[in-house]
Amino acid sequence: MIKIVGGIDLKMSEFEYKTTKDVKVPKRLIDQVIGQEEAVETIKKAAKQKRNVLLIGEPGTGKSMLAQAMAELLPREQLEDILVYPNPEDPNNPKVSVVPAGEGKKIVMNYKRRARAQEEKKNSLMLFLIITIIFMGIITKEFLASIIAAALVFLAMQHIKTKESVQVPKLLVNNENRKKAPFVDATGAHAGALLGDVRHDPYQSGGLGTPAHERVEPGMIHRAHKGVLFIDEISTLKMKTQQELLTAMQEKKYAITGQSETSSGAMVRSEAVPCDFVLVAAGNLDALKGMHPALRSRIRGYGYEVYMRNTMPDTPENRKKLVQFIAQEVKKDGKIPHFDRGAIDEIIREARRRAGKKGMLTLKLRDLGGLIRAAGDVARSENSKLVRREHVIKAKKHARTLEQQIADRYIENRKRYSVFKSKGYEIGRVNGLAVIGDRSGIVLPIAAEAVPSQSKEEGRIIATGKLGKIAKEAVQNVSALIKKYTGRDISNYDIHIQFLQTYEGVEGDSASVSVAAAVISALENIPVDQSVALTGSLSVRGEVLPVGGVTSKIEAAAEAGIKKVLIPKSNYKDVMIEKHYEDKVEIVPVETLGEVLEHVLVGKKKKTLIEKMQKVGSIIPKDMTKAIPH
Repeated sequence: MIKIVGGIDLKMSEFEYKTTKDVKVPKRLIDQVIGQEEAVETIKKAAKQKRNVLLIGEPGTGKSMLAQAMAELLPREQLEDILVYPNPEDPNNPKVSVVPAGEGKKIVMNYKRRARAQEEKKNSLMLFLIITIIFMGIITKEFLASIIAAALVFLAMQHIKTKESVQVPKLLVNNENRKKAPFVDATGAHAGALLGDVRHDPYQSGGLGTPAHERVEPGMIHRAHKGVLFIDEISTLKMKTQQELLTAMQEKKYAITGQSETSSGAMVRSEAVPCDFVLVAAGNLDALKGMHPALRSRIRGYGYEVYMRNTMPDTPENRKKLVQFIAQEVKKDGKIPHFDRGAIDEIIREARRRAGKKGMLTLKLRDLGGLIRAAGDVARSENSKLVRREHVIKAKKHARTLEQQIADRYIENRKRYSVFKSKGYEIGRVNGLAVIGDRSGIVLPIAAEAVPSQSKEEGRIIATGKLGKIAKEAVQNVSALIKKYTGRDISNYDIHIQFLQTYEGVEGDSASVSVAAAVISALENIPVDQSVALTGSLSVRGEVLPVGGVTSKIEAAAEAGIKKVLIPKSNYKDVMIEKHYEDKVEIVPVETLGEVLEHVLVGKKKKTLIEKMQKVGSIIPKDMTKAIPH
């Protein structure tokens, strides 16, 4: 079946099943990871050899799933329980003992039974003594009260001595009934939770406090003993904590002490507690800047680094993997119906759209999973036994991201207050296009004004608005192109460029085509057609280069009432707009700034400018001048 979407042919794959109920979901987590073949092979090797792994990539690409899968793949070892005992010689230095899994609980119970038996024996003797005295009837009530009080004090003292003499240990790590290696997600954990801590005891003086060993709390590094410790956003850990984590990895044991210097727990330090774990650290590319160099060196030297993929080729095999993913999400959720063929095709189509590139499918599957669950909720609300195509389409409206909601409100408000215009002609004003977040397009009006230079030496380009570094550099690069295309020496002018109401900021160079068009319009006093919007990056030779998010930008322009959108020709195959936008907007691919000016400028002066551009050697097809309206 062939569908035409935004001028692109999309071949929908043929599957041998009718619904996701017919799709077999693998039992092993590693076989449920979609599109990350290189990462999967690395995890398998790392698990076999117990190597550390650093996973770098965007959120939602499967990093945590790979870490959990690694715990399943680790070689079967004899798991261990860890106990902490009081130290009669030094109460602030509790002793640590390691026993086979399941034995720790038995040891603690045996100690508790012995303690109870001793206590019951002493209580029985005291009770027998009191009853004997009462029946003798040879003492006064006052004396009896004194005897009972003394007996109670005696019992309390014996209780304390019993606990000390029996030395009931505390079970720090209990692996009873655990069939596979532990998996501990330490993402966002503070130092105490990660490395272990000793609770503060306000009643430590006078013999009334809790014994030191009972206040010792294991860290996640200790709970991950013989298993996997997963830390996402690794760079958010403080440098000191990363350094301590490195020490634990190297020594495979780490003593527990109080993490707060002002706490009484800081006086306590246990013997070294085993923590022989495999570290799977994760984060985005920026996380590398915040990682302790020695920690990363340890991972790189004794393990692997993996860069996660964002997309995979749009092949029949990979489309089948996406169908498996849909079936996995349905099974995992447990509350939504299965998907029929139409719904499956719509999810695959959305995976194409979100990839943003021709012939690719997105691997940001967490977001796609959100759409799957939203579609399932829509189907359930309609009492449908299966999720159908129309349910997925409805879900896309209900499950919009915050950025999409902001973009919609942005367009609505700017329509109301005429911040951007979709009709008429204006000098020095262009409708640029931008993206909020990953895939939410907005119209970005840009205004330019050229005035005589205030400096005797040379003019300046002055850009206002919250611009990032790349956006500022793009604005500066436009000056060379303006001189080339107009033949005008702009050193005689101060050129003011304003990104209207850019409270959220502007980054990237995808507005450089729009900036150039606005400035040339202002310099040459030629109006711009406000029904046209444009996006694209400019080379120093005036070539229009590809940018990201073209589909979202086109849809935003259509929502704003724009009739024509200019995009880089190299992006044309990436366009996958929703069907209901197809009749609202014309999409025009362009290769040079000359072509851009041909489409956006209007009026009698336009022909003169085009002819002048050809004389100075600007790249513009000569046959385009034949269609120039006056």
